[in-house]
Formats: sequence, C-alpha cells, structure tokens
Amino acid sequence: MAVPFFDIRYNLGEAEKVQLLERWKGILDHGGFINGPEVQELESALASYLGVNHVVACSNGSDALVLALRAAGVSPGDEVILPAFTFFATAGAVSRIGATPVFADIDPDSYCLSADSVAELITNRTRALLPVHLYGRPADISALQTVAKDIPIVEDSAQAVGAVATEGPCGGLGLVAGFSCFPTKNLGACGDAGFVSTNDSQVAEHLRCLKEHGGGRQYYHDEVGFNFRHDTLQAAALLSRLPELPVYNAARAEGAEHYTQLLAEIGCTENDGPVRPASKHLGHVWHQFVCRIPGQRNELRAFLQERQIGSAVYYPLPLHLQPCFTHLGGTSGQLPESERAAQEVLALPIYPGVTSEQREEVVAGIAAFLGCKV
Repeated sequence: MAVPFFDIRYNLGEAEKVQLLERWKGILDHGGFINGPEVQELESALASYLGVNHVVACSNGSDALVLALRAAGVSPGDEVILPAFTFFATAGAVSRIGATPVFADIDPDSYCLSADSVAELITNRTRALLPVHLYGRPADISALQTVAKDIPIVEDSAQAVGAVATEGPCGGLGLVAGFSCFPTKNLGACGDAGFVSTNDSQVAEHLRCLKEHGGGRQYYHDEVGFNFRHDTLQAAALLSRLPELPVYNAARAEGAEHYTQLLAEIGCTENDGPVRPASKHLGHVWHQFVCRIPGQRNELRAFLQERQIGSAVYYPLPLHLQPCFTHLGGTSGQLPESERAAQEVLALPIYPGVTSEQREEVVAGIAAFLGCKV
C-alpha cells in the first residue's frame, strides 16, 4: 500500500470545492482582490479562534515574522536569539531587517528553544527572543520569560495554529507572533498567506501600518514599511477551512496517538528503541509527527521509499552551519542538541487524510527495516 507523505487535496472534496468556489465568486463580483472585506472577516475569526485581541493578515508566514520583529522594535544592528534547529525563514526574517541572528540550542525532548542555552547568549544588544513552536508543540515560554526578563518575546507560530501551552494559546504568549498559512500547514490556504497576532493594540496598529508601506493614510508614510498586503482570495479560502480546523487538528492528534501505540508494540518508545517517537504534550497540534532514528535515519528513509511510503527530514542542517551564515562563526559541535536532531529526525505522514490502515503500513515498514537490521 502506497502512503504519500502529504496529499494537498485531502480537504478539497466536492463539497469543499463548491463552498470555496462560491466564496471566490463573491470576490469576483465585488472586485476587492487585495484587502477585501473577507480579509477583515478572517482577522476577526482568527482572533476569536486563537483567543487573542488582534490579528493582522499578511502575505505569508515569512513576512509575518518580519512584521512581528519590526513591531517588537528590532532594528538593524540588534541581536535576536533563536533556535538553530528550525526552518530557515526564522533566521531569514531577522537578517531581512538588518539584525543579527544569534543561534541557541534546543531542548532534546521538545525540539524547542532551550532557556539554558538562551541565558548564555543574552547581551546588551539582544533585542528579542524568537522561540519556535516547532512541529506544532508549544515552546516553554515561561522558562524563556524567566531568563529574558524585559526582553520582548516574538513567537514563531508558523507550525502551531491552534496549539495551546500551559500559559495559554500560542500566538498570545509573547508580545507578538507570526503564523504561516502555506498550503501544507494545519490551516492551509490555496496559495501563500500568513498573519500576525498580538494582545497589544498599539502593536496591532503598528503592524497594520508596516504591512501597507509604513503609512497609516494613503500616500502618507511615517516610516518605510513593506508591501505585505493579504490576498482576498486566500482569505476566503482560509475562512472556508477555519471551521474545520479543530477537526483537522483532532485528526492529527489521533494519528499521533496511533503511531505512538503502534511503535510501542514493536519495541519503540520515546525513551527507548531504535526509533523514538516524539514525547506527548497536551496542547500539541502535530503539524509533524517526528521520530528520532539514531545512526540509521537515512537508511530507514530509503527503505520506506522503496515501499512507496513517504517521509521527510525537517531539518537536515542546523542554521548555525548554513553557508549563508558562515560569517557568524558557527562551528560543528557548537550546538550539540541541534546537530544531533538534524542527524536523527524523520517525519512520518500525519496529515488528516492519513488512514489508520496507512499508519499501520508505515509502522509495518519500520518493523520490516528493523528486522533486517537487528
């Protein structure tokens, strides 16, 4: 049985297509293709869903982080501490505004930013912390706030729409947060889209100005901003899918629980075995279900591929070792947990369209591989 890693059409059945096309027809009728009324409707709906005061829709998740950092006061020459083990856009956003990314290590259990590592890196140039709720698991914001003191926390919530930490919903834990609605995300558009959230009304107003070339009034600009406006067609797509997001996230959680059970049955738990699934967290939304495979990750992936079972590596090279950041002086061995994770992690199919039979096929493939190796 073939098991794709992801099928973009899982939420595009006939009924969903009809609903989506009806919304798009309305936009074609009113002609507000950029920042149309659906954009404001989406912002209100997302704020209500997330339990935050303000949402500002924008062009994509990478731009959302740029807006969030600028609204938090990050300027050229400042330093921003972030995890070395994350998608490039986290560090890319820092560099795009002329600031310097400072790479910290991760907690090996959560894959999220380590407060102990951060504490060693704070200087008088540190302007923000940028933790990532990686794979949909909330980072430990309380621990980071303890070491940060009055340094603003900007959340990278690109993979964590709907995730909830002990302290509250992701997107409302720090000063400001950036989200992605790339088509493969838990809440995916039919193209590029993103948004920023905050509980601070002044920050929200600043975000709205920044995304419109830095102007509060047309043709008048208080600062140099960006063209990060939101596509109304994508707002309509997100509005059609947002009511189903709790169902989608519940399906991901159910799939993660099933994987964990199946892996335990073949002798693999989070603390033991040649394949170690991620540890549980109540507020996890399982954007990815990631296992550790020490020493044989690439061999297992190739074996699964031969059986037409999809998998993916998020991420194969930590940011402090990326060629574009050579000038920052990162060296091998500097951030051991990030480097170890990059060598061991493998993501299994977890999108809501994966059936229980397909998950059984995935784990049967893993069992067959282990049977060949031990």
